[in-house]
Amino acid sequence: QVQLRESGGGSVQAGDSLRLSCAASGFTNGGNCMGWFREAPGKEREGVAAIFGSSTYYNPSVKGRFTISADNANYTLYLQMNNLKPEDTATYVCAAGLRCPTLSPAFFGFWGQGTQVTVSP
Repeated sequence: QVQLRESGGGSVQAGDSLRLSCAASGFTNGGNCMGWFREAPGKEREGVAAIFGSSTYYNPSVKGRFTISADNANYTLYLQMNNLKPEDTATYVCAAGLRCPTLSPAFFGFWGQGTQVTVSP
């Protein structure tokens, strides 16, 4: 059974940093795309970043501020978020799929429960 468990969210001020973690378990396939999505009240789920092997993909709104990485030996995904802005406020969700040609949620079949990030002005 595949499980994704996020942690690291919190309430911070604009300009601060947070690092989100996603612990993955239950995978039997060696090739997976891992990604982070976010959902704010009244908005659709939005792709933030994804990683597949050595390739990374970013939503233009976070590129240069956020960095996605993976510790493959420990099956853990990270999202380093720097220079946070109020518009980054959302529930951040970890996801996994077999491929990710885009940041569309449609390509990800496994989802965590999310961790809340709140950024105050």
